[in-house]
Amino acid sequence: MPDNETAAPWEYTLYIPHDPRAVTVCRRTLRLILTMHGLIRLTDTAELLATELVANAVLRTKGPAALRVRWAAGVLRIGAWDADPAPPDPPAPVESLAEAERGRGLALVRACADLWGWQPLAREGSRGKYVWCDLVAA
Repeated sequence: MPDNETAAPWEYTLYIPHDPRAVTVCRRTLRLILTMHGLIRLTDTAELLATELVANAVLRTKGPAALRVRWAAGVLRIGAWDADPAPPDPPAPVESLAEAERGRGLALVRACADLWGWQPLAREGSRGKYVWCDLVAA
């Protein structure tokens, strides 16, 4: 059996409704996916990142969303698609967020992920954006 870093690539997509409960569903589904693929050591950080990305997609937009999780070449990519084509607000410096009630999501993503970004994306005839981050399994 190949080790996780050389395992064949895989990808899962979970389409979610515009419902705050979807954040918990995504977090628990992600934990199951990573456990089944032997990537339990990435689970805590991956759950934090997915929670922030999905929460932004569900709580700050008005349409459906999706969580995409992809593994290839030792890199876990976690991304959230939503139907709002507007770019995400740039993340604030983490040190300025200690007392903030909002706006911590992408700052946490930037601080915890090895790489992150966003891109415009169309899905099923709808325009939107895809915000993603990478965790390197080294």
